[in-house]
Amino acid sequence: MHTTVSNFYKTLFNCKTYKISIDADCTCPNRDGSKAYGGCIFCSNSGSGDFLPDKKLPINEQVENAKLLVADKLKKTDSKKYIVYFQNFTNTYGNDDELFKKYCEALNCKDVTGIAIATRPDCISDSILSKISSLCDKGFVQIELGLQTTNEKTASFINRCCTNEDYYDAVRRIRNADKRIHIVTHIIFGLPGEVERDMFKTVSDVVSCCKNNFFDDKSFGIKIAQLYVLRGTVLNELYEKKEFIPLELDEYYNLIKNAMKLIDEKIIIHRITGDPPKRILAAPQWCADKKRVLNKFKTLNLF
Repeated sequence: MHTTVSNFYKTLFNCKTYKISIDADCTCPNRDGSKAYGGCIFCSNSGSGDFLPDKKLPINEQVENAKLLVADKLKKTDSKKYIVYFQNFTNTYGNDDELFKKYCEALNCKDVTGIAIATRPDCISDSILSKISSLCDKGFVQIELGLQTTNEKTASFINRCCTNEDYYDAVRRIRNADKRIHIVTHIIFGLPGEVERDMFKTVSDVVSCCKNNFFDDKSFGIKIAQLYVLRGTVLNELYEKKEFIPLELDEYYNLIKNAMKLIDEKIIIHRITGDPPKRILAAPQWCADKKRVLNKFKTLNLF
């Protein structure tokens, strides 16, 4: 049986641990002109930060506001901890000292046991990696890498603006910097032009990378999500022109069912479905019914 991230955190911290998202006020090199403009074709103007506190607030205030978003899930008797997730855009892209200060501020907040940093494989300098590594003495550290696909043709089409080798190199350097850093790879199913073999090859490539670098412990995780269409994106333009058709729920369900057979049980499963912002979701509408989706996936008995 595979291990869910919820159980993984509970084993590490001996209690229920909630991942709460904040905004480090970063951008991306394929948005600011360093590599390209506009970002990936599926990315909204707010990146993946559609549920975040106001980025103008100090880090400690953002953390407290983010805690309130999960407060209704807590019981008064619950022992609880939090992992602060620097989520939207590229959270190692900017002034190293300023970013490091934000990481530290998050770790110093009450009941915070660790941080998770979402970034691009091509935006992890030796300098920022050294600073992140030093945080392992203070708490749990997770780095999340946006790979999405190992099909370079697809990567070019979606305006990813980094290569597979950037990803493999980032994994090696993170692992060499500190084996305590938990690495999570983001994968998207249903990208334009991709068929089943492309998606499964991406999964297999990521698993091989894991085995080649550190298959001695549970230090590697995978997130898989369906590609959904958000209004205001380039992908939405393709969808309206009928040049892109999103996956149906049954299609995605079968893809996940078969993809999980490729993933070793030592790899932590952080996600097998996305959670789009309903206010700007264009398609597919089944993504908006999270309860229905999760209930369907429970029938797989993966965990």
